[in-house]
Amino acid sequence: MEEVLNQNRDGIKRVSAQLFSLMQLFNCLMIMFITLVTAHAMHGFILEGNAFDLITKCHATIVYWKIPVIAGILYISLLLLLSIECNNHIELIVKLWLEIAVSAGLFYCTGLSYTVMVLLILADIVRNRIDWSKKILYIVLLSCVDLVLNGNVLSGYANPVSVNQIWTYYRPDVASVFSGAINIMFLIDVFIFILYMVFLILEQMSEKERIAALYRELSIANHKLAEANKQLEEYTEELVSAAETRERNRFAQEIHDTLGHALTGIVTGIEACIMLMDIAPDATKEQLKAIEEVARQGITDVRQSVKALRPDALERLKLEDALLKIIDETMRSTGITINYNCTTSLLNLSQDEEDAIYRIVQESVTNAIRHGKADVIDIGIGREDGLLNIKIKDNGIGCGKVYKGFGLHHMQERLSLLKGTLSYDGSDGFTIYASIPIRWGNSAEEKED
Repeated sequence: MEEVLNQNRDGIKRVSAQLFSLMQLFNCLMIMFITLVTAHAMHGFILEGNAFDLITKCHATIVYWKIPVIAGILYISLLLLLSIECNNHIELIVKLWLEIAVSAGLFYCTGLSYTVMVLLILADIVRNRIDWSKKILYIVLLSCVDLVLNGNVLSGYANPVSVNQIWTYYRPDVASVFSGAINIMFLIDVFIFILYMVFLILEQMSEKERIAALYRELSIANHKLAEANKQLEEYTEELVSAAETRERNRFAQEIHDTLGHALTGIVTGIEACIMLMDIAPDATKEQLKAIEEVARQGITDVRQSVKALRPDALERLKLEDALLKIIDETMRSTGITINYNCTTSLLNLSQDEEDAIYRIVQESVTNAIRHGKADVIDIGIGREDGLLNIKIKDNGIGCGKVYKGFGLHHMQERLSLLKGTLSYDGSDGFTIYASIPIRWGNSAEEKED
C-alpha cells in the first residue's frame, strides 16, 4: 500500500515539476516574441526614415536591439530566482521582492502588455514549503503588485515603449494578428497555471494520504507490539511461577525423603514401645535405644537435606559469579535490563550469608518482574561502616502501601538470623535496602579483581 502511494505521489510530483518548467518555457517564448516584434517595428521606423515619429511615440530615445537583450537578461535572472529554495519566511520575502522588481522590468520591456510573469511567481510561492498563513500574505502582496502593473501606474513615472504605439508600424491586420496571438498565448499560460495548481493540490492530497497510511500502519504496529509485550509478561509470569513450583516440589521431595522417613520410623517405634512397656520393660528399653538412633540419623539426614536445598549455583560457583549467572539468565529469558554494580569483595562470606544475599537478589528481581512490571532493575552492593549494604531498585509501578508478603517476610527472617536489617520503599518504583554486619576484612578494602 505504501509503495503504491509513493509511486502515485512521485508521479504527481513529476508532472507538477514538468508543468512548472513548461510555464517557464512558455513565458520565455512570449516575452521574446513581444520584444522581438517590438524591436523589429522600431527598426522598421528607423529604416523608413520615421525615427522622429518613433521618438515622439516613445517619448525617449531607445536603441531597439537592447529591448530583447535586456528582456532576456531579466528573464534569466527571474529563472535563477525561481530556482532558489527558501527555508524561512525572511528568505522568501526577500526573494519575492527581487522577483517583483525583475517582473516590473520585464513588464516595462514588453511595453506594459504582459503581466503573466506574476502567475509564475505565484506558482513559485505556492509550491514553497513555508507555512500557509505566511503564504497568504505573500499572495495578497503579489495580487496588489499585479493590480499596479495592469493599472498602468508605472506609465506615469516612466516612458515605456508601448506595444500599441510601436506596432502601428505594421498593417492593422498584421498588428491584429500579433495582438490575437498574445491573447491566445496568455490564455494558454493561464490554463497551464491552473493545471499546475490542480496537480499541486493532488500532490498535497497524496502526501496527506501517505501520512495517514503511515499513521495507520504505525497504529497497527503499536497494537501488535502491545500484544507482544502482554504475551511476554504472561510468559515471564509463567517462567517465574514454574521456577517457584520446581523449588517447592524440590523442597517437598527433600522433606518427604528425609524427615518423613525418620518420623515414620520414630512413630512406629513408639507404638511398639507402648505395647511392650508393661510386658517387656527390657525390650522397651532396647526399642527406645533404636528409636534414639533413628532420631539421630533423621537429624543428620535433615541437615544434609537442608544443605542440599542450597541453590545449585552457589554449590558450583562463587557468590558473585552465581549472581551474574542468575542476572544473565533473567535478562535473556525476560528481555528486561538489569544493571549490576558491586563495589566490594564477596569472598570470605559464610554459607548463611551467601545464601541470604543470593536469595534477596533472586526474590527482589522476581518481585520486580512479577508484581512491579518493571523493565529496568538496578542492583548495587557495597559496604560502609562495617555493613554490607544491598540496594535493589526497579522502575516498576511501585505501591503506595506495602503489604509484607511471603517474599519480604522470608527476607526479613534470613536477615534477622544474621542480625541484619531490611527496609523498602514503594513510592518511586520499588526499592529494597538490606544490610548485613560484616564479620571479615575492614572498611577500606576494595573489591578484588
